[in-house]
Amino acid sequence: MIIAVGVLGINTGIPVEWSNDWAWGLPLIALTVVIHVLSLGLINERFVRLLSHIAETRYPMLVFAEVMGTTTLLATSLHAVEAGIWALSYRFLGALPDFKSSMLYSLNAITSYGHENLLLASRWQLLGAIEALNGCLLFGLTTAFLFGMIQKVWLGRSGA
Repeated sequence: MIIAVGVLGINTGIPVEWSNDWAWGLPLIALTVVIHVLSLGLINERFVRLLSHIAETRYPMLVFAEVMGTTTLLATSLHAVEAGIWALSYRFLGALPDFKSSMLYSLNAITSYGHENLLLASRWQLLGAIEALNGCLLFGLTTAFLFGMIQKVWLGRSGA
């Protein structure tokens, strides 16, 4: 960001102290989205095979509930791992005093819950908002994925 301002003479209007937040936040968003998409792809490969044979089972709704429950648990665990990546970043940057508060802050930010009275060091406060943006993207991907799995089962059962 600073390089673009200096070399190209661009005035972005972004305060210089925020450029570090963007420099850390954008790669973290890219990293977590790539991890998320690849992991959902692996989950899809495993569970779609199970779901494709659901009509052949004696208790298809029980198998469906089991597969969807497991998938949801895996997706939730994936969100926790991604919040952990952000928490490690906060610790590395010295934005929060310990890993416990970093993880709690990260889970609050990524879910946009924001209830705890934890604040990032003032120079890193924009990074928390960037993490909330990342959470919106990740939860949107998860919602679309789970909806797609449910839709495959319903379309498969109706013969469409």
